[in-house]
Amino acid sequence: MRAMLLRASGRPLELAEIPDPEPAAGEVRLRVRACGVCRTDLHVLDGELTDPALPLVLGHQIVGVVDALGTNVTNLALGERVGVPWLGRTCGVCRFCVSGRENLCDMPTFTGYTRDGGFAELAVADARFCFPLPASLDDVKVAPLLCAGLIGYRALRLAGDAERLGLFGFGAAAHIVIQVARHQGRRVRAFTRPGDTSAQALARRLGAEWAGGSDAAAEGELDAAIIFASAGELVPAALTHVTKGGAVVCAGIHMSDIPSFPYSLLWGERVVRSVANLTRDDAREFLPLAEKIGIETEVHTYPLERTGEALSDLRGGRFSGAAVVRVG
Repeated sequence: MRAMLLRASGRPLELAEIPDPEPAAGEVRLRVRACGVCRTDLHVLDGELTDPALPLVLGHQIVGVVDALGTNVTNLALGERVGVPWLGRTCGVCRFCVSGRENLCDMPTFTGYTRDGGFAELAVADARFCFPLPASLDDVKVAPLLCAGLIGYRALRLAGDAERLGLFGFGAAAHIVIQVARHQGRRVRAFTRPGDTSAQALARRLGAEWAGGSDAAAEGELDAAIIFASAGELVPAALTHVTKGGAVVCAGIHMSDIPSFPYSLLWGERVVRSVANLTRDDAREFLPLAEKIGIETEVHTYPLERTGEALSDLRGGRFSGAAVVRVG
């Protein structure tokens, strides 16, 4: 099969011909149709996530059709369209797994990081971590829901019942989350890269009552803020906007160092917390909700051989919404 291969951290992806993967017991093989591009892919590419299973196929927002079954697979059928997220497998026996917190599993595997992902014509996945997809959304439109959507949804739930919500970094996740937040009746303000007028315009179109640069002073307090950008300096910036008792939720798997800030920004029972991975229950809740709401994803597509260009464009902020590699 053709695959975009990472041979060493810091090197460009390479279009390569590699053997077709075969599913083991409990696994399925998918003929990949599309795979979303995520900032986490950049963190793996750049070596900021330090233990990739090299050589590696990146990509963890996989949309594909089951074309081979391993033994003991009973929940999926040949020809079924499914999605595969970042969380690829958990141990099921550690104290986190048995207490309903499998996102914190002690021995997890991750799609496109510790096992091959979806920037390829074929991919193998644990059948227990594959999800049926809303029929109303086509392959390209549904792909960003599998990480940007799922992680964003988990971050939104951890923000509590905040009525006034700030979103810092208005990319793939935020442009999905704002639609859920508006459906829930929340008021949203969007903080983008300074000068990113296209992202600000998208935020307003999707219902933000205010949109501006992260260096701008928005009037009024926030009940909670979610940070999707990987810039640690946004944590104290967000705290300056959040009212007493509010939360700042850091939704990225990697973030640059958070600079020191005065205790007065945290005082008043403000909370800073992170989001780690996702659970299968997140997917079971969010995907039907996305179909019910009619989530609209703004996508920019690239063919498989231009996956590196998609990552470069993501790094440079050269599009709003999400990037998706179309494979099938």
